[in-house]
Amino acid sequence: MPTIEINGGRIAYEVLGDGDPIVLTPGGRFSMQVPGLRPLAEALAAGGMKVLLWDRPNAGASDVKFTGETESNMHADDLAELLRRLDMAPAVIAGGSAGSRVSLLTALRHPDVAAKLVGWWFSGGVFGTMVLAMTYNLPFIAAALTGGMEAVAALPAWSQTFEANPDNRDRLLAMDRDEFVAVMQRWLRAYVPEEDKPIPGVPASALEALDVPALIFRSGTQDQYHPMATSLEVQRLIPGAVLAEPPWGEDEWTQLQRKTAEGTGFIFDCWPRLAPQILEFVTR
Repeated sequence: MPTIEINGGRIAYEVLGDGDPIVLTPGGRFSMQVPGLRPLAEALAAGGMKVLLWDRPNAGASDVKFTGETESNMHADDLAELLRRLDMAPAVIAGGSAGSRVSLLTALRHPDVAAKLVGWWFSGGVFGTMVLAMTYNLPFIAAALTGGMEAVAALPAWSQTFEANPDNRDRLLAMDRDEFVAVMQRWLRAYVPEEDKPIPGVPASALEALDVPALIFRSGTQDQYHPMATSLEVQRLIPGAVLAEPPWGEDEWTQLQRKTAEGTGFIFDCWPRLAPQILEFVTR
């Protein structure tokens, strides 16, 4: 798997197909190997697109890294530079869940690399935003405060990236504990719910100033992690954004969570069904 040095860390990536460029970013701290992502990429490549898959810092085979005002901002800045270095800018910037936030921030912070924006499963609301804090920051701060960087490295959240990139464990252990805690606390601030920020760390005024064609998929009525109200607000605020009905039911997220817990599926299994609507939007 090729890697490239971006902003002080190695980024792992893969390119499929040929044609108009699009980049896909998954959710969570999952790698490009996560179930559901590659079938979507292959469907888009079969539809005539050049598809970039990548591992964000702190996910998969890319290096762990702790810079930027927020983790999502760091990812957005790295993605923009990756697109430039691969001569794939401007591209369609697309992603779901955490990937939708990174995609949106990439278009906001680096408009030169964004031809169009596609997003689904935007996290928001008090519950959805607090879940992000609980997932990405609070356990790491608690572990560092009580057991230092050894305790942080022992958390299961790092197991996949340590397996994909064994150097990451040494990289994490080499960090000063107090510096690590300071970064985690800085990143945590983005997940404090604020009424004027429908997306964590993104004020409504920034969305109103976004000048890129956007396709926003409506979240399901039963999805409390990615509330329907958040997707509607994002679409309303972005000038000219198109609201699309999702190609799945209102409780898809809940059903896929259950299957993931049972080991009979994964939370992103439905993503390949997005391909026809994305391709139609791209060629519109």
